[in-house]
Amino acid sequence: MVEKKQEVEVLAAEERFLTGENFYSQHFLGAHKLTDDSFVFRVWAPNAQQVWLVGDFNEWDDSLPLLKRESGIWEVITDKPHEGDLYKFKVRQANGREIFKIDPFAIRFEERPGSAAVLHTLQEKKWKDGLWQGRKKRTNHFKRPLNIYEVHASSWKHHEDNTPYTFSDLTKELVPYVKEMGYTHIEFMPLMEHPLGKSWGYQLVGYFALSSYYGTPEEFQDFVEACHKENIGVLVDWVPGHFCINEDTLPYYDGTPTFEYEDRNRARNVRWGSINFDLGKPQVQSFLISSALFWLEFYHLDGIRVDAVSNMIYRDYDEGPWTPNHEGGNRNFEGYYFLQKLNAVVKLAHPEALMIAEESSSDTKITGMIESGALGFDYKWNMGWMNDVLRFYEMDPIYRGHNFNLLTFSFMYMMSENYILPLSHDEVVHGKKSLMHKMWGDRYKQFSQLRNLYTYMIAHPGKKLLFMGSEWGQFLEWKYDHGLEWVDLNDEMNSKMQHFTKTLNELYRTEKALWELEGSYDTIEIIDADNDADTVLSFIRRGKTKKDFVIVVLNLTPVERKNFAVGVPYKGTYQEILNTEMKEFGGTWVKPNAIKEAITVPFKDYDYQIQTIVPALGALLIKPAEINTRVKSSSKRKNVKAEK
Repeated sequence: MVEKKQEVEVLAAEERFLTGENFYSQHFLGAHKLTDDSFVFRVWAPNAQQVWLVGDFNEWDDSLPLLKRESGIWEVITDKPHEGDLYKFKVRQANGREIFKIDPFAIRFEERPGSAAVLHTLQEKKWKDGLWQGRKKRTNHFKRPLNIYEVHASSWKHHEDNTPYTFSDLTKELVPYVKEMGYTHIEFMPLMEHPLGKSWGYQLVGYFALSSYYGTPEEFQDFVEACHKENIGVLVDWVPGHFCINEDTLPYYDGTPTFEYEDRNRARNVRWGSINFDLGKPQVQSFLISSALFWLEFYHLDGIRVDAVSNMIYRDYDEGPWTPNHEGGNRNFEGYYFLQKLNAVVKLAHPEALMIAEESSSDTKITGMIESGALGFDYKWNMGWMNDVLRFYEMDPIYRGHNFNLLTFSFMYMMSENYILPLSHDEVVHGKKSLMHKMWGDRYKQFSQLRNLYTYMIAHPGKKLLFMGSEWGQFLEWKYDHGLEWVDLNDEMNSKMQHFTKTLNELYRTEKALWELEGSYDTIEIIDADNDADTVLSFIRRGKTKKDFVIVVLNLTPVERKNFAVGVPYKGTYQEILNTEMKEFGGTWVKPNAIKEAITVPFKDYDYQIQTIVPALGALLIKPAEINTRVKSSSKRKNVKAEK
């Protein structure tokens, strides 16, 4: 009776996997302990002629053949393996070729350069992050600060012998560092098993396995728990579009297109030297959605950033030849509907999970309701903002006035999606130079502009992301196989830059005007975005109450602007809450501008103005001290929505 019930459960799991509806397929496929002495192994290889289980326990010979079920899933129950043994599947493919293949559902792999799976039984953890989980469910993340510290786990810091930190080490040092710096979340570049460190984790082989390079699954669980206890969220990048081309991994698993498209043009990813998943195949959908839910649930992650979405929704995104769809266009309908399905499934199970897309086009609605035709993500990386802004800050100030639109164009589309403003790892590698090194001018001016840039990012509508090392202005490009240049902090300018970033992060968290009305044009008023002569940008960020607003003034030239007029909405007094050129941050100012009284002199669409000094290449954040909100500008307030 028990055996019959188990077989019914297996058949049901099997059917759901084949139809693309088994979102916990790792409980069925892969290796699982049945009793104290026996394990069951299952692998999907529908067109294989034969499959064997090979490993340490049978000297990698053919003594353990698997039996093929009608579904194309192969299965064997055996008492030969033991916990910790290495294993693979030997597959006689459709054409008769025999090759060792990894277990696609393996939880652990041996250390590089080996690629065998490790027989590892995961233990259920008694989590102690209940307060964080409860708070997360009660909180609307769209109306809360979101400031992400992006990290490559194995290059944040190295030991003295140049070995990378494991998650046990990171728990002791990274967690308190991120808390001290005032970030709300950590986002890791992919942590799943990958054979080549140079890929940074974006060429995966193990979609259910934490890379052994980073430690054990249990260590990563403890890391996430430690973050949650300190009110820090944890996000992880995930790559469901393409996978590693190594032939002993997923490609052409049974000798025929298994995980990949049948069309070679669609299967082959020329740009990245990888293989594209067939996102329309039900079994692949089961595999990938199971992976996403596994990472969210087993590790208590707070969200996932889906990498390379453009590659999944456009057939012509790659550099090679491409095959049009049945309508003759470039839309990848399979990828489009897979992403909608992914977000629907995740949000049904975990409404509070953050689903983030790295996507570079504007032709598809990425965030918002699936019912409206969007893909259903919560946030999209604003790659256009990032490209325009970095191009602007790299420019000689002589030319900035004629290119002011690079800084202001994002105001015209900033509400079209729910955006994250990313200054990510992609911008500090491959000869692009570090953020610090990109800035124009000598070292002093570079630090001034970096502070200016970060102030603009924090004040601009949208959530925030900054790559590790950028917070103190590391000059060298990031190297994936070296720790960050922590020695830089012995330099006074780098140390003061780190202090500035910490101060700015804290200000972002405490000033509700910088995030409370985000997603609505009510959050912003443009004071002056047309001053290309002085190249000074000014705008207001607003909170829910009339008195809760922050005035932002950015001077993008190395010329100090004295008695500079800034339009204000109310009579009264105004005070600086941030001046990026203060000596404590690395500037030369020893005291801020004095409190300013608004005068009844029109400025643009405002009846009142204040006059202040704006430092060369400096930024000011100004708040009302004592104002009369019953007396305001009679002119219609200028806002971006009206302009648009």
